[in-house]
Amino acid sequence: MTAAAIPHHFSDSERRIALVAVLIVLFLSALDQTIVATAMPRIVKELAGLDRIAWVGTAYLLTSTVTVPIYGKLGDIFGRRPVLVFGVIVFLTGSMLCGLSGEFGTLALVGDGMNQLIFCRAIQGLGAGALTTGAFATVADIAPPAERGKYTGLFGAMFGLAGLAGPVLGGFLTDHATTTVLGHVVSGWRFVFYVNLPLGLLALYILLTKLPAGRRGADARIDWLGSVLIVASAVPLLLALSWGGQGAGGGWEQPRVLLGFAAALVAFIAFIAVSRGKSWAVVPLDLFADPVVARANLALFLINLGYMGVPMFLPLYLQLVRGLSASQSGFAMLPLLFGVLTGSMIAGRMARKTQQYKPVIVGGGVVALASLAALTLMTPDTPRWVLTLNLLALGIGLGPAQGMFTLAIQSAVSHARTGVATASAQFCRQIGATIGVAIFGALLTWQLSGELKLRVPELASAGQHLELSKAQTLAMDRGALRAALAARGDRDPAVAERAGAALRTSFALSIERLFPVALLILGIAFLVTLAVPARRLRGRADPVPEA
Repeated sequence: MTAAAIPHHFSDSERRIALVAVLIVLFLSALDQTIVATAMPRIVKELAGLDRIAWVGTAYLLTSTVTVPIYGKLGDIFGRRPVLVFGVIVFLTGSMLCGLSGEFGTLALVGDGMNQLIFCRAIQGLGAGALTTGAFATVADIAPPAERGKYTGLFGAMFGLAGLAGPVLGGFLTDHATTTVLGHVVSGWRFVFYVNLPLGLLALYILLTKLPAGRRGADARIDWLGSVLIVASAVPLLLALSWGGQGAGGGWEQPRVLLGFAAALVAFIAFIAVSRGKSWAVVPLDLFADPVVARANLALFLINLGYMGVPMFLPLYLQLVRGLSASQSGFAMLPLLFGVLTGSMIAGRMARKTQQYKPVIVGGGVVALASLAALTLMTPDTPRWVLTLNLLALGIGLGPAQGMFTLAIQSAVSHARTGVATASAQFCRQIGATIGVAIFGALLTWQLSGELKLRVPELASAGQHLELSKAQTLAMDRGALRAALAARGDRDPAVAERAGAALRTSFALSIERLFPVALLILGIAFLVTLAVPARRLRGRADPVPEA
């Protein structure tokens, strides 16, 4: 075994401090992903940006994804602490700017409030890319794979806690935190971003004063060309998906859509070409020669690709179609997140006890498929208790995927490559989520444009589609709907009632049609999961794979 393959020795006290630090960092990252969802309907209503709703999530996921491999490599070279500190500082800066989006009107270089929010979410993502990758890699530094099950369970608990607190806190702040400062009204949803600041400052203090520096000294070469090509392939792909879903703009045959897909393909081929044979590549291709690494990463990509349609758009469905408030929709999402917490904890304990990951991920896949199949049957009249059970079961099924695939990948590589291997798992997880948000956002806008044109033609301008942001406002505000009809000379209450019902039906059908697509993708992911080789997780006495 080479010196680089020998793990850095951590004392028990250092191990506990490192664990506290990474748990806070994970909570900070996970909370931001769950707290925003229930606030999004109110955000896009105030900023008039329903047509760009997917980009609020996509911008964050895109920047956090493309930086993951770089952060993983830098952590292997310089240690985890400086990478985590940098990530927290950038993340907090982005959070503050997100809360200020639209407060100063339209800005010359960025545009309106919705564009400002998208841009600032991208800044948040630049910091977030360091958080999860650094946390998982730190745990890989302090314990062998067979003992990481208990840490994975704690990680699941932290994700679950953030998942439980996020929707409720996001809904509460959105509904009740609106305040007036020096005569200026500050909307409650802005505190969804400001709440990151005190927690982030606490995490920053612990990282700077308590976290050991850890292992460093890996190959110092960084593949900047490969990093640029990852961005060059991801951005045109996501833009093309977004443009293609805007049915009013020409659909998928638009030249810019086709050009975006072509540019993404060319950049991806170039990335593969320049990465071949480079052990220091941003995503070393030789990692994927191991079937565990290759298939586990593919499964992570597909699971997150398919899953994103549920947490991203279900709050919109609950608030707009079923008439729940932001707080109520947050509570309604709790079963899903409690299920993820439970499933992850159970998976961590089983993996630690048996030193096997395959039975856990296969069992979770079966439960997730069954529950998502039941969710595809949902209608506006589905009882709340049925929806609650479906979401709980879906979370339990998806829980094992939160950490088991990463454990399998880490166990398959040498310790010297833990950072890049962990980054590969996080990259595949996040690029799947990023593309998933873009795909489901494109499907929603495409479906919704057609439904609105069919069901509420009286609300559209002559020869034009009803704007999606305006449609959302009219569906959520009956007074605005009556005023819009009155402006067209129709003051009949019966017409307003019919138009409101048609608007809600359009949104219901458009969102419900996303779930069968998610089921198909998760079905493919389950087949890949079955193909992941079953190996025993390494313990302290087991030999480490050669670098």
